[in-house]
Amino acid sequence: MLNLVRGRYAVRTAAGEDDVARAQRLRHLCFRGNDRGLDRDGFDPVCVHVLIEERATGRLVSCFRLLPLSGGAEIEASYAAQFYGLAGLRDFTGPMVEMGRFCIHPEARDADILRVAWGALTAYVDGQGVELMFGCASFAGTDTAAHLDAFALLGARHLAPRRWLPRIKAPDVFRYAQRLASVPADARKAMAAMPPLLRTYLAMGGWVSDHAVVDRDLDTLHVFTGVEIGRIPPARKRILRAVAGRDAGAVDAARAAR
Repeated sequence: MLNLVRGRYAVRTAAGEDDVARAQRLRHLCFRGNDRGLDRDGFDPVCVHVLIEERATGRLVSCFRLLPLSGGAEIEASYAAQFYGLAGLRDFTGPMVEMGRFCIHPEARDADILRVAWGALTAYVDGQGVELMFGCASFAGTDTAAHLDAFALLGARHLAPRRWLPRIKAPDVFRYAQRLASVPADARKAMAAMPPLLRTYLAMGGWVSDHAVVDRDLDTLHVFTGVEIGRIPPARKRILRAVAGRDAGAVDAARAAR
């Protein structure tokens, strides 16, 4: 169970169906443009739902869901496996967690919300001994031309190790690593246009698929993104664990003892 209070915000796991419905309504607003319905699917019943609320008002400002897996043998049970060929990750032996449906209320523009979300995720990862965190990081819209700088940078600098590289499975994809191999990447422009969630993944040493899936249902382009916890730069770990209220030395010692 997650219970984290930082500044104006409190983070907790959903306590029941009403909480899950609140998250699904916020997801519908963020992904489909209105809050008159619920964004839900068959993965919701098996996920841990995390809510970030304003302490003063109780307003839900952000949410995401977590799907824990014992290791790569369960990778086909993930949401991402619908869209990517993940056979390479079957050999990953450590615990995993898939983060999905992350969203922030469009009227909530406080950068601390994303920081608190990562603090909560860090607390979960440390508490469960997770060794690989993954998910689908989304770009708004399905027009690939609007994101060429970002895709050129991803292809040039951030592709997954060959042994873990996701294969093409979805019927509609943009093979950016191949298509943009000769296109120079403007790093400053690309990072400025990168979705905040993906930008944070990359700062932790995250890697991505060599292609983007065109999701016309949610009007997004998404890339598979993975972060090997053991490869996160120490300075970044200290920052995340400070937000999570975790002692970095104690956490690393506990991991080494497992």
